[in-house]
Formats: sequence, structure tokens, C-alpha cells
Amino acid sequence: MTSNAEFQEKRWLALILLAAAQFVVVLDASIVNVALPTIGKALDFSDENLPWIVNAYVLTFGGFLLLGGRTADLLGRRRVFMSGLMLVAVASLAAGFAATEGQLIAARAAQGLGAAIISPAALSIVTTIFRDGAERNKALGVWGAVAGAGGAAGVLLGGILTDGLGWEWVLWVNVPVSLVAFALAPRLIAESRASDQARAFDVAGAVTITASLSLLVYAVIDASEAGWGSSKTLGLIALALVILAAFVAIELRSRKPLVPFSIFRIRTLTGANVVGVLVGASLFSMFFFISLYMQQVLGYSAIHAGLSYLPLAVTISVAAGVASQLVTKVGYKAVLAAGLLFIVAGLLWFSRVSVGGGFTTDILGPSLLAAIGLGFSFVTTTIAAVSGVAEEESGLASGLINTSQQVGGALGLAVLSSLATSHTEDLLGSGSDLQHALTDGFQAAFLGGAAIAALGFVLTLVLIKGSDSRAHVEIGRAEAEGGEA
Repeated sequence: MTSNAEFQEKRWLALILLAAAQFVVVLDASIVNVALPTIGKALDFSDENLPWIVNAYVLTFGGFLLLGGRTADLLGRRRVFMSGLMLVAVASLAAGFAATEGQLIAARAAQGLGAAIISPAALSIVTTIFRDGAERNKALGVWGAVAGAGGAAGVLLGGILTDGLGWEWVLWVNVPVSLVAFALAPRLIAESRASDQARAFDVAGAVTITASLSLLVYAVIDASEAGWGSSKTLGLIALALVILAAFVAIELRSRKPLVPFSIFRIRTLTGANVVGVLVGASLFSMFFFISLYMQQVLGYSAIHAGLSYLPLAVTISVAAGVASQLVTKVGYKAVLAAGLLFIVAGLLWFSRVSVGGGFTTDILGPSLLAAIGLGFSFVTTTIAAVSGVAEEESGLASGLINTSQQVGGALGLAVLSSLATSHTEDLLGSGSDLQHALTDGFQAAFLGGAAIAALGFVLTLVLIKGSDSRAHVEIGRAEAEGGEA
């Protein structure tokens, strides 16, 4: 039987395992995008149902993240992590063998549920095996690099697998990774959970928050079809808010709540989650619009578009590593603020894309700026969101920041897609050609994303406590001096 000391010695190997699992989670959100036309033909998808290959994953992922994080605290982080891995493996296998629309959409929803279990459990394990300070910053730098690059890698890998082996392998690629991680987890990760006294499970709270988040994500996703002002969209958002209010009422009365609201007394945690929503809203849609611009305006093939993401993916990884070092020296507030300024600059540059543009002038430069911003902001929001949190609530804190980023991404994509579509349709109605109309729509979306990131910069200055950030530097300094002694 492995002792806690032996597990601690293996913590960097455990980090590689946990980061690989998170890479699969992020990959799954983007890897099917390139394969959608091929899947549509193979399974005879209708045009209105094809987007649900992506939406089914996003819906269950965003809806169950908070529940996944709290379950990890209560039932055991390693156990829940391994359960999520097995669910993803089985769902991915089933998805590749799907013969109908319904089978594939159901399997993708199951993948999203597995991802919602894996992601907060894995992040909470990282925060428990690495103590607050320089070591945890380094670990979260690796985490941020892998997670940030996963979206870009998914586009490239999706194109290669679809053209080389067939669309099924876009889904089956998860199976061996998940099974290997499942087998290695007991050897590298010690079991941990909240204290026995806190293991009562708040069923009513779990049902209401999951229902509220799922309805909200669904309403946002469906708004691009139904319209933001439609009675369906407004009704769904209103229902989600009513259920959210019921959740708050339940939590305030519960002796052992799913989400103890006392956690929001940590101002920096609250601020990190608010900024996390805005980072997700500004950046998740960036990948979507860059892909469309390259393929619909510049005429890139799927693989050409995927390869164009390589500089961005590499830069995210490098920036995340640099950010983890800077946080130890200057604190997370300054690094997060700088990251958001890089995002603003990158998106403003993207807003100048043109019909006759090229890779170097319209894609490479702005994508490098945005990638630095993503690496800086993703790592620092995560560090800020879990700093100063008691170990028994690490899963909750991890679930919160994951939920903030995911829901922010869904909201941002829906709002900015509507903005782009309305600009494009206005130009087409006035007689403009398709490429110019599309480009104008993309320009508007990038400008909107820059405005969201600018708001994130302002709120970083207002909501993230400078004293907490400086205290984090002192912890890292004391840790370094202790190591030298």
C-alpha cells in the first residue's frame, strides 16, 4: 500500500496525469468542429440538429461542473475523478459507434457529464497536493498551458483524424487516454475528501443549481436560432433565474449546503470568478470566429486552418509558464491585469481583418497577442480563485472557476455570434457580397470581445484585492527561503 509520503514524491507525475485528463476535456469541446460536415453526411443529420453535436457536450459540461466539484469534496476526489474518466471512455466509444442522430447526441451529452466530473475533481487534486505558493503556481502554470492549448490542438487534431482515419476517431481518441489515466490514478494520486462531518449531501441544492445552469446554457445556445428577444429565449432565461432563486433559498436554509455562501466572503475568489466569466466570454468565441474567417473568407482547408493555430497553441503554453513564475514575484493581480490588456490588444487587431488579408497580417500577429493574454489570464484567475480556500472546499472552488469560465464562454459566443450575424445580414440586405458581409460581421464580433475584455481589466483592478495578491508573493518568498535554509 502506497503511503502519503510516497504519493507526495510522485506529485509531479500525478500532475502530468491530471493535466492529460484536462487536455481531453478541453479537446472534446473543439475537436468535433472540423468533423461536423463529415458526420452530418455519414449519419444523415438535419441542418438544425448538427450543432447539437457540440451543444450537447457544452450543455451538460456547463450544467454539472459545480455539482461535480462539490461531489469530489464529499465522496473522494480520486474516486470521482476516476468515475469521470470511465464515463468519458464509455461515452466516447459509444459516440464513435453511433448510427443515428439521437445516439450520437446522447453520447456527446454523456461525454460532457464525464468532463464535468473530471475537470473540477482534477483541479481540486492539484490544489491539495501542491501547497499554496510558488510550487502550486508552477503546477497551475502547467495546468493552464495544457488546458489553454487544448482548444487550438483540437482543431488541428480533428482535421487530421477526420481526413486520415475517419470521423469516428475524433471520438475514439479519448478512449485509450482515459483508460490509461484510470489505471494510473490509484498509483499516483492519494484519496482525499472533506471531513466526515461535512459529508451530508444537499440533494435539493444539487438538483436546483444543475437545472438552473443547464437551462441558462441551453437558452444561450438556442438564442442564435430562436432570437434573443423571442418569448422562448426570454422564458427560458426567466425560468433559469427563478430556479436559481430557489437554489439560493434552499442553500440559506440548509445545515450542510452544496455551496456554502460564506466562501464568497473571500473577495478575491469572488472577483476571480467574475473576471473568469469575462475572460471566457471574450476568448472562447475568438477561436470560433478565427476558424470561420480562415475557411469562409480566406478559403483555407480544415487542415490548413488547424495548422494555423500552432503558433497560438505554442504561445499559450509558453505564456502560461511565464505567468506562473511572474505570479510568484509580483502577485496575480498585476499579471491578470496585463493578460487582459494583451487580450484587448489582440482582439482590437483582429477587428481589422479584411477580405484580402493574409496569415501574417491578419491572423499571426493578433493571435500571438491574444495567446499571451490567454496564458496570463487563465493561470491567474485559477490561482486567485483557489488561493486562501480551505482544503475541504477546494473542489467547490475548482467547480466555481470552471463554471464561470464555461458559462462565460457560452454567453460570449451566443452574444457575439448574434452581433456578427446581424451585421452580416444587414450588409447582405443592402447588396454587399458575401465575403465582405461576413468579414464585417467578424470585425464587429472581435470589437465586442475587446470591449468585454476591457471590462474584465477594470473589474480586475476593482475586485481583486491587492493585499491578497501581495500576501501570495510573501508565501512564495517564505517558501523559497525555507527551501534554501
